[in-house]
Parts: sequence; C-alpha cells; structure tokens
Amino acid sequence: MKIALVTPARPAARSGNRNTAVRWARMLRELGHAVSVQMSWDGKPADLMIALHARRSHDSIVRFAGAYPSRPLILALTGTDLYRDIRSDADARHSLRLATRTIVLQRMGLAELAPGLRKKTRVIYQSTRPVKPQPSLKTCFEVCTSGHLREEKDPFRLAAALKYLPPQSRIRVTHLGAPMSPEMAVAAHGWEAREPRYRWVGELPHWLALRRLARSRLMVISSRMEGGANVVTEALAAGVPVVASRIPGNVGMLGADYAGCYELGNERALARLLWRAESDPEFYRKLKRQCAARRCLVSHKREKRGLKQLLEELD
Repeated sequence: MKIALVTPARPAARSGNRNTAVRWARMLRELGHAVSVQMSWDGKPADLMIALHARRSHDSIVRFAGAYPSRPLILALTGTDLYRDIRSDADARHSLRLATRTIVLQRMGLAELAPGLRKKTRVIYQSTRPVKPQPSLKTCFEVCTSGHLREEKDPFRLAAALKYLPPQSRIRVTHLGAPMSPEMAVAAHGWEAREPRYRWVGELPHWLALRRLARSRLMVISSRMEGGANVVTEALAAGVPVVASRIPGNVGMLGADYAGCYELGNERALARLLWRAESDPEFYRKLKRQCAARRCLVSHKREKRGLKQLLEELD
C-alpha cells in the first residue's frame, strides 16, 4: 500500500510530531508499505493518508479527501488538537469530519470527543526504543525537564518551584529544549541568573538528550496541554519516575491513581512533590513502581501492532 504520511513539523525539527511521523513511517515500512513523509501532501497518488494535526494539516486533508473520496484517511490528534483547536477552530473540526479513522495517543483523549467520533477513534500509545540506564550524578539529586520552550509547555514552572524547596535539598535542574521565540531564550537565561540550581542546556541531539534523561532521578513534565508526550514515553522506558501536571494528557499516560501529579501551574505543590521524592525513599519507590507498571503501554511491538490492526480495519 502507498501511504502519504503528513506532518507539518519540519524534517530538521526534533518535535514530538516529527518523531512520531518518522517512527510510524519506519513501522509501516516494516509492515510492507511504501511510505512518503511530507509536510504537505504533494498530490501524488496514495492508497491512504495519515495526517498528524487536524488544524495544521487541514489543507492536505481536504485535498486528499477531494481527490480520493473513497480512500481511507487517518487523522492523528495532537495535544493542541484535542485540548484547544477542535473546540474552536473550524478547520480542525472539518478535518475530524473528513477522517475515516482518528487516533489518540492516550486513553483520556477519547473523553474530548463526541460519542459519534469516539466510534471511529483508536488509542495507540507511542513507543520508544529501550533506553540504556545511566549512572545518576552523586553530587546532586538531578531533575530534568525536556521540551521546546513555548507557552503550552509552561516551561519555567520547575524553575519557579526551586525557591520553595527546603535549604537541605540537593535538587538541581537540567532543562533541555530549544526556545520557540527569542523571548523564551531571554527568560531561560534570566532564570539561570536568578536561580543557581537551574541550568538550561538548550536543544541536544536526541541520543544525548536520552542519556541526560536516563541519568536523572526524576523527569518533570509541566505542560498545560499534551496529546501523549514522547518525553513521558521515554521516561517510562528509561525507568525514570515522572512528576507531572495533572492534565488529561499526562493522566492518560500515567494513570488516574498516579501519585506524582500536581495541580497545573502550582509551583508550591510541585516543590512539595519534588522534596517528597527526594527525601522519602518509600514515596520515590512508589513512583518507580507505578511508572514501571505503565511501561508495557509504550512498547515498540504494541504500537506497531496497533497501527497494523488499524490498517486491517480499513482494508
């Protein structure tokens, strides 16, 4: 089968959507399909389209549906789709109607869709290759956060939490991610100047970012909206416990009973969780156990099987 896989993320980008597109293309090729990854549909014949992002891929979706109205069109919903655009953007809603099937990346995503749309939606958790464990730093209790610096990520909530830690805390923060605006870079440098326990290292090659994650004691994801974050998948694969904002995308990844969630935007609550993880070994072990129990959801075989089953439905 010839598949056009559309993602608006640039080839050089290290965004979650680009990573998802590249990984799915590899899996689909392993299943015997010919896959072309494009930022916008090139108009060449395809038996099927998979599009990431309802709003930003809308033009490609409309053109493909017009050219091939009887051929399957799969729409994978991102965090900004689920938790913003499909509520208010006409293009995103139109993409939803045109899709033969939709994909959400964690189970809580189904709750954002009308009952009629849920019937054509499948849950496929993202995966990552096994992450080799790395020795933790002995000089501190390293906490990492990873993600491009943009408003949706609430990128400096972890930095803001540091002043609420007790004096005896050994926590140090490593912040990975490229700034999405000059103002974000200025803000990151400002936090470095004010807070000696915070270090922004910018964007790293993926292999090196995974090594930094794997050596950390904790990974913090402070986002305001997530469809099913790649970085949570990577933390689960690396055996690094997660502290997360309590938003549907994170709860869908970690479970409704996960002990490491704090109220969105509340740096005091985040600081309390960080200190508890650092100072209470039993609580830290509980986070590790809960994360280990979710690791099966993000296996390579499971994700590939989900894609295979979805295509078989449409055959």
